[in-house]
Amino acid sequence: MLFALNFVHPVLMWVLLGLMLYSGYLGFKASQVRKVSAEERKAMIPLRFGQRHAQLGAVILGLTLLGAAGGMAATFLKNGKLIIGPHLFVGLTVAVLVIATASLGPSLQKGKDWARGLHVAINGGVLLLFGWQAISGIAIVQKLLSSAAAPASLGT
Repeated sequence: MLFALNFVHPVLMWVLLGLMLYSGYLGFKASQVRKVSAEERKAMIPLRFGQRHAQLGAVILGLTLLGAAGGMAATFLKNGKLIIGPHLFVGLTVAVLVIATASLGPSLQKGKDWARGLHVAINGGVLLLFGWQAISGIAIVQKLLSSAAAPASLGT
């Protein structure tokens, strides 16, 4: 397997973390629209925070699933097996939670407060877990880099 392919997953995941943080910002701004005065609301509505948040959520869902599958595929291609450990299990948990929060979309569009609270809580958990994933992923990337830098055995 091409050595550079080992880094597609980590780069994609860091981009995804940034998108998740930006989506959280958009969601926060969308919630503010509901709480401000009519004059402030009039100025904020054209910025379409809620619509942009929902559109970005669909991108996040797709990239999360692509990233989870791609990370497992790259690991399998490199090692001939999946590495069973915390990084894998937390990554799968993140993927499941992203699916769960996306499934709340119809209830969120209907303005259900229970769905909004659950959406925020799940996504808070996703960000915590994904932050841990980013840190544990750095250690994995460092291991890949050090194994590539190690001199090849001459068979002696």
